[in-house]
Amino acid sequence: MNTKNLIFDLDGTLWDPRATIIKIWNKVLGRHQLIQREIKAEDMDQYMGLLAYDIIRDIVPGISDLQIRELLSEIVAEENKILRIQGGILYEGVEDTLRSLAATHSLFIVSNCQDGYIESFLEYYQFDDLFADFESHGRTQKPKAENIRLLMERNQLSIEDSVYIGDTQTDYDSARVNGLPFVFCEYGFGKVKDIQHKASLSKFTDLLTHIN
Repeated sequence: MNTKNLIFDLDGTLWDPRATIIKIWNKVLGRHQLIQREIKAEDMDQYMGLLAYDIIRDIVPGISDLQIRELLSEIVAEENKILRIQGGILYEGVEDTLRSLAATHSLFIVSNCQDGYIESFLEYYQFDDLFADFESHGRTQKPKAENIRLLMERNQLSIEDSVYIGDTQTDYDSARVNGLPFVFCEYGFGKVKDIQHKASLSKFTDLLTHIN
């Protein structure tokens, strides 16, 4: 696959933040007595890549929009603070692979996370110098497909020279909306139906053999 620009999803693609995030969600939701048992890692798998608003609405049925916004404010503040200190679990080979790719390609991140989340990731691993730009739902309040388009326009990226790399149906659908090739991370949190490609990674380091 000949390309110059690599646009990455974050959760389930570059790292696994669940162990850190789950503690925060249990702390906030428990403080408000909104869960009867603590959330476990496997409970969150189905939600990875979705918007936090929709996750809360599913975990706590019947909750009001106002309550969701208040909870999100608390969760976001905690996550952005704690992730800068504790980080998550970086998938094997990610750092070396990214540093190798950054020498010959332009790297980007587009995620459905809150504002400040990508920054926490970059700061914890000291990856600021590796990525040319990033965009998030939290900053624009737009869906992933639109954020990919915005990032591409801002950096004057062409479809012919770019690819999106992710692990969920939303990632695949967002790439297709923008006419982008898609590389599926099999090791991540999601599954993709009717995927029209053969580019997939069983481990992140496989990306080096897919990208020229």
